[in-house]
Formats: sequence, C-alpha cells, structure tokens
Amino acid sequence: MQIFLIRYLLLSSGLLVLAGCSSSYRQLQAVEGNASCLDQFRPQFTTAIYTTQVNITGNYLSGLLFIKTMPDSSTRLVFSNEMGISFFDFEFDPRGGFKVHYIIKKMNRKAILKTLRQDFELVLMRSLNMNEARIFKNNDRMYYSFPQKKGSNYYITDLNCTTMLAIEKASGKKAVVTVVMKDYSKGIPDTIGISHTNFPFTIGLKRLQQ
Repeated sequence: MQIFLIRYLLLSSGLLVLAGCSSSYRQLQAVEGNASCLDQFRPQFTTAIYTTQVNITGNYLSGLLFIKTMPDSSTRLVFSNEMGISFFDFEFDPRGGFKVHYIIKKMNRKAILKTLRQDFELVLMRSLNMNEARIFKNNDRMYYSFPQKKGSNYYITDLNCTTMLAIEKASGKKAVVTVVMKDYSKGIPDTIGISHTNFPFTIGLKRLQQ
C-alpha cells in the first residue's frame, strides 16, 4: 500500500510539472500579498522516519530515511537500508551550510551531491527570505517566487494559501524539479515526492508513524 501511494504521488507530481511549465509561467500575473503564509508549510522535523524509494537513472535504492533536528538547530538526514547500512548522512545547518558526513561510493559524485542537496533544501524550506519573494497568480493558484542563481523556486498554493500544491524549481521558464508534500500531522508531512524532468531521478517518502 505504501509503495502504491508513493508511486501515485510521484505520478501526480509529474502531472503537476506538465501543468506548470513554460506556458503557465508566461501567464503569471503579479499581485500583492504576504509570503509569510508559507511558514505554515515549513516541515517541523523534530524526529521523523520515512520508508524511502530512490531511482537515480535506473539505479534503485530503498530503505529508511531518518530526519532529526539537532540541539544546535541543524538537521541531519540519514538514509540507510533495512539492515542499517548507510547510503548517506547529510547535515544542513540553520545558516544554509551543508556537510556530508558519509555517502556510498556509487553516489559520491559532484552532480548527485548537488542534486540531493538542492532537493532536500526545497523540502526543508529553511532559507526562504520572505522579503525577496515575488507573488503571482494564475487562475486558482498563487505562485510565491524566490530568485536563485539560475532561475527561481516557486512555492505554489491555493488562492487562500491554505494548501501547498507543489514546489517547483525552475530554470528559466521550465520546471526542472517538482516536490509535493501532503497530509501534514503536527507540522510533519506524511508523504513527500520529488521528481526531476530532465533525467530519471525520483525520491518517494512515506512516513512511519511513531
């Protein structure tokens, strides 16, 4: 059942990419608003465990992802298989720093590390400067845009900012990464899906209830 839900989520996020790529960005209309409403969607990862499936260009990994906020406010992400053998151990500090404590040789590539870092930064929502946000509207969606070195990150909600529909990392006018986080409980999303459009790279997370 969990595997089915994760696959369904990743398919849904793929459809969101198709619905929200270049044509949608061209139709965005600038509006006034307050981006601080996004704070309610920022995951509060005190401690959380997720069953995890990763597909990196046809290489499949599955196991458990442990996410924990440390006493110094940094966040640790440890991905291991069911036998407890680690695939990676990352640390995100509250000032935007990133440290690799461990990663298996197969994944120890600059491009993979950069991709994983950027993907989980989207999920953690830790470095959002609300003063830099530009707000747009398109039909029944609000787009909160945060400029990046290349392109922008879009946090997409309903008109009243009560539901976050997706997060899109856009290069130019095209979404290259889509993140979906659903069914929050006490500030922690139950299901997370990450999908890339330029190459087959997906991550599916389903929370284990503790």
